Amino acid sequence: EQGTPQIKFPRPMTDRPGLDFSFSGLKTFTLNTFNNSEKTAQDKANIAAAFQQAVAETLSIKCKRALQQTGLKRLIVAGGVSANKQIREFLTEMTDKEHAQIYFPRLEFCTDNGAMIAYAGSQRLISGQHQELNIFARPRWPISELY
Repeated sequence: EQGTPQIKFPRPMTDRPGLDFSFSGLKTFTLNTFNNSEKTAQDKANIAAAFQQAVAETLSIKCKRALQQTGLKRLIVAGGVSANKQIREFLTEMTDKEHAQIYFPRLEFCTDNGAMIAYAGSQRLISGQHQELNIFARPRWPISELY
């Protein structure tokens, strides 16, 4: 909160019509910006602020598009990122403009996605779904294929 977003960071994939997003290019841009800076404490704070603003705005754009494409008027934001103050502010402002409702968990429940994955796995186990131990990792596993 000590920096100001003086550098305009890219808003990845916001010029595309879909709902996909990736922050890998933004991470590279951030690293290059840092490497080309004087690396002062203020530089670090400004770069962090610009990165945070770019992420918050990108998520806001994509969530707005999702609400518009589906016609839904409710947005639920969860996971560790939902604890970020600026993301909450951007998404709340966007949903207000869209006349939509937004729901965030209490901060103590804004945990890392690993906890959510573990919970989903426990629910599958409880429901009798079992997986052999020879399961392979799929970094891009569509949620529609889970059940």
